[in-house]
Amino acid sequence: MKNSNDLKIKHCCDEISQIQKHWGWFLALGALLIVLGLAVISSSYYATVFSVILLGVFLIAAGVVQIIQAFMAHKWTGLLMSLLIGILYLVTGFLCVTKPEITAIALTFWIAAFCFIAGLFRMLASLILRFENWGWVFFNGLVTFILGLMIYSEWPVSGLWVIGLFLGIDMILAGWTWIMLSLGCRTCK
Repeated sequence: MKNSNDLKIKHCCDEISQIQKHWGWFLALGALLIVLGLAVISSSYYATVFSVILLGVFLIAAGVVQIIQAFMAHKWTGLLMSLLIGILYLVTGFLCVTKPEITAIALTFWIAAFCFIAGLFRMLASLILRFENWGWVFFNGLVTFILGLMIYSEWPVSGLWVIGLFLGIDMILAGWTWIMLSLGCRTCK
């Protein structure tokens, strides 16, 4: 019987061979993601609004499911909590769909606060603990901290474009990853 490492290596080799066979498709996927990412960045306001509306639709659907589930398990001791969570989902989703700009501004404030606090925490933790390669963690924290400050310094206006910008950047980086993977696997043996 083969051990689990042999099976993992075989599985990995099978995946690489599939990428090698279809490297052109992965390259095309990467290029498409980069083009879409650039389009999203160029219209980051619309991407932000669309994202918030889509989030609202998902929250409304989750709220409906949560409320139905609460009534289906009506003898359950957590009925009230489940019902309240479903109502919270519905209200939040309704606000996202009906007031996407205001919701985006509020979400962007939380993103700025998160970046600010997470960056500060990473910098302090790396300075205090001084583990191996702590400088990279400090640098990560510094960049995240500055990003939070930049978002907050433009807030509330930044709330109308930050989410779309982040989505576009993520799409570009994902596209670049697929391109590098396809080109790397095309030639590897």
